[in-house]
Amino acid sequence: NKKRKMIPYFKPAFLMIALCGLSFTAKNIDPCSIRNTAFKADEEIKMKVFYSTLGMYVGAGEATFTASLERYNGKAVYHLVGTGSTYSFFDGFFKVRDRYESYVDTTNLLPYKFVRNIDEGGYKKYNNVTFNHEANTAVSTNGVFKVTDCIQDVVSMVYYARNINFDKYKVNDKILFDMFLDDEIFHMYIRYMGKETIKTRYGKFNAIKIRPLLIKGTIFEGGEKMTAWLSDDPNHVLLRAESPIAVGSIKVDMMGYKNLRYPLTSLIKER
Repeated sequence: NKKRKMIPYFKPAFLMIALCGLSFTAKNIDPCSIRNTAFKADEEIKMKVFYSTLGMYVGAGEATFTASLERYNGKAVYHLVGTGSTYSFFDGFFKVRDRYESYVDTTNLLPYKFVRNIDEGGYKKYNNVTFNHEANTAVSTNGVFKVTDCIQDVVSMVYYARNINFDKYKVNDKILFDMFLDDEIFHMYIRYMGKETIKTRYGKFNAIKIRPLLIKGTIFEGGEKMTAWLSDDPNHVLLRAESPIAVGSIKVDMMGYKNLRYPLTSLIKER
């Protein structure tokens, strides 16, 4: 197997345990047939990142996801933006100033353009990628690369995941998709872990539990180390993600939202 390069980038939750010997079934939904039923233009989700080394979590930074309706090369697109930054007092430990953007088709959520502009602990990187899904190519800042059908990027993948109908899956099923990052194709999956009630810093929710496969980097360990919970309602909003990191662990909680497509009916009680 090809050795994968280390990828140092901040994943403010979305991106976020071993298999314990349990069996699983791999099911690949058609990545070209996803339709958006989960979000609308002008939606905004605010997250807070907590860091822990000794079991006590402290606020380390914030992340925001926004969606707006725009036009790209004459086509209607959702402009999806994810930003992440550490608080000033935390900058001395590991400063993060990240911005990810994706322009995706409003009908099938396939990305046309992806922009990554990051500063993580002094590691800076900029990459601008345009996708040609008919030719199966990605033209990045560094060249032209062949990609698989209906490839996703880091940001489009988050909104793609929100549109998965998890009711079609059994506990421990894997949902497969491909993602393009750092001029490479990564064969990824999300493992469905069932439904449960969860208490976050925002409140108590009925939630969908998943474990996304992570790419190893300078912050996150690779594999199924992150656990995430989505709201068990048609919005499928990310409520919480938690994962061990190189030093300590992080927890990311949804702390605010605007312009959801549906009422947040998964909320049992607000704190």
